Amino acid sequence: MQYSREVEEMVCIAKGPKHGPAPIPEEGKWIKATQITDISGFTHGVGWCAPQQGACKLTLNIKEGIIEEALVETLGCTGMTHSAAMAAEILPGKTPLEAMNTDLVCDAINTAMRELFLQIAYGRSQSAFSEGGLPIGAGLEDLGKGLRSQVGTTYGTKAKGVRYLDLAEGYIMELGLDSDNEVIGYKFVHLGKMMDAIKAGKSHKEAYESNIGTYGRFADAVKTIDPRHA
Repeated sequence: MQYSREVEEMVCIAKGPKHGPAPIPEEGKWIKATQITDISGFTHGVGWCAPQQGACKLTLNIKEGIIEEALVETLGCTGMTHSAAMAAEILPGKTPLEAMNTDLVCDAINTAMRELFLQIAYGRSQSAFSEGGLPIGAGLEDLGKGLRSQVGTTYGTKAKGVRYLDLAEGYIMELGLDSDNEVIGYKFVHLGKMMDAIKAGKSHKEAYESNIGTYGRFADAVKTIDPRHA
């Protein structure tokens, strides 16, 4: 290490109190993090790409500085959804610092990693006050039965009103309207459960029909419309 002449000629003054890092909450303990192996936690980060065309929700489960579990959920362009496959393979086994400096292909995923890093560095993880943290596999709990992301897609125009396309229950098949043409309910098919039924040996028709449901006052609708074709 090189020092300038001015620094070399300075009088040496002894350092006083050692101001260590402030303790942060991690998995039910207060930790003074001085190195990457001190970091543990389960949390999420949300990122976006430069043109804000797409977004990513990244969930990591970190144990003693190693990413043990990664869930990558994306919304946007096809390039990003393919990049998610690479990120889910790349991230496990890395330290958060390595992950921060790894090109995860898509801006949105990279940004999500940055936002997540900030949370764990400051002890803002979801498991900060959970003794022992969360087990590996906790990320799947966000997906629920059928292991499908919870996605909501709705569309509306001033001229023609609203269209519900996908909501928490699943793929929207029909909207129920009252006499004022206002939405009062909808019919949906739960795609995840339908696919599970097909894999279990049910016929496509039986699997489809057994996973159709309704929400709201759909039964009272004066008329119904297909939100994708009407």
